[in-house]
Amino acid sequence: MKLDVVFSPLGLLPGQATGRTIFVIDILRASTVICAALHHGARAILPAASTEEALRLAQTIGGTDVVLCGERSGRAIAGFALGNSPLEMTPDAVRGRTLVMTTTNGTPALLATQGASAVYLAAAANLTVAAAAARDVLDGRGELLILCAGRERAFALDDAYAAGRLLVAALGSRRVRKGMNDAALASLDLVRRYGTAWERPLRACRGGLDLLALGFEADLVDTAREDAYPVLPVYHERRVTAAPSPASLL
Repeated sequence: MKLDVVFSPLGLLPGQATGRTIFVIDILRASTVICAALHHGARAILPAASTEEALRLAQTIGGTDVVLCGERSGRAIAGFALGNSPLEMTPDAVRGRTLVMTTTNGTPALLATQGASAVYLAAAANLTVAAAAARDVLDGRGELLILCAGRERAFALDDAYAAGRLLVAALGSRRVRKGMNDAALASLDLVRRYGTAWERPLRACRGGLDLLALGFEADLVDTAREDAYPVLPVYHERRVTAAPSPASLL
């Protein structure tokens, strides 16, 4: 079994993503927002590397069903219809629509997975379904890579803890340490330190403190709601959609 955690896209070694199955985590807030949007009926989410690229994509696609969303430095982008809050992803706002999304950390992490055989997103919001999918992948392929979006492409406590929670849930009763890289072992240690209360690490980390300072406490609380948006986002050909079922992963 080969089980790797990478704490930021900059930590990906050349070729490390090639042919691998990758779960991307940006719990505060992109992966949570994507789960919320798909759960409430969004058709797809298209990640963009920059505000300018997002605007170009939206213009190229055209139509009234295309919605711009995202953030810079935690705040909504001027001129975009939606920010980067899961609470904004209501059925009225997203159902049947295609979202073009750009964020500081989450969308760059998705775009860094080029060459992977399959890419999924995970958060507290979809932990059970994501863990079931990860377990199926481990059983079928014997390998898994968890990519944390991190904070400005560096280590982030919140994503590392979430990676540990995904590992614990995916492994179940199996106590496999051989084949894990050091980052995977460290992620498991964070779970031992903080336990199963999601809000503890989310409030302690730098990203959580910044959200609180910006007035987004409701967002932080929502990102800590386990299985609040039980969908499995799959990233393929530059778009994120909801996977039909875990059985379709292999």
